[in-house]
Amino acid sequence: MGESMAHDFAAARQAMVDRQVRPSDVTSFPIIEAMLAIPRERFTPRRLQAVAYSDAPIPLAPGREMLAPRDFAKMLDGARIGPDDLVLDLCPGLGYSTAVIARMAAAVIAIEPDGEMAAAAAERLAAEQIDNAILSAGDPAKGDPAHGPFDAIFINGGVARAPETLTPMLREGGRIVAVLMEGPVGRASAFTRTGDRLQMRPLFDASASILPGFEAEATFVF
Repeated sequence: MGESMAHDFAAARQAMVDRQVRPSDVTSFPIIEAMLAIPRERFTPRRLQAVAYSDAPIPLAPGREMLAPRDFAKMLDGARIGPDDLVLDLCPGLGYSTAVIARMAAAVIAIEPDGEMAAAAAERLAAEQIDNAILSAGDPAKGDPAHGPFDAIFINGGVARAPETLTPMLREGGRIVAVLMEGPVGRASAFTRTGDRLQMRPLFDASASILPGFEAEATFVF
């Protein structure tokens, strides 16, 4: 990458934080520091690197997208990730969310359902020398009970229902964040474990594609 292009991306990264993140009431220093530090363009499909810092979702594959910076930052804020936390990152695409969360948390386990994207994400994380994250291909709806319990679970997109199957993988008081879609209307939400149940707290209006494994359960009519 040429020096001028690297400078352009660095300026775009600063503008993303100044114009999209801070004006959206995200003032948490760890979030801002991580989003300034991680080169979003390197976790974006090469053909779309020029728009890596735009204020819109970036398509990754059919039905898959990279969350817009504003929505991503506000969801991170709702997850309340701390420096000692163990985080489960679901459907990270090419690994941008994993890279950002890894700067905020003690460790990250990431599960990507698309095998090709999972391999590409692992390569990108290694290239950025992020050594406190493990990314593998798998079924995100099943989570990773072997490495839990987690302090937070970050779902990079839409769910058609509260992700209750992930509740046993959360610590008491742990948070799941996702975009809860009800038809065409969605709302980013935080779900906190209280006993064996999840308590939902709406965060902000948002829209996102429903992710693999988080579709509505089939209903049968007899």
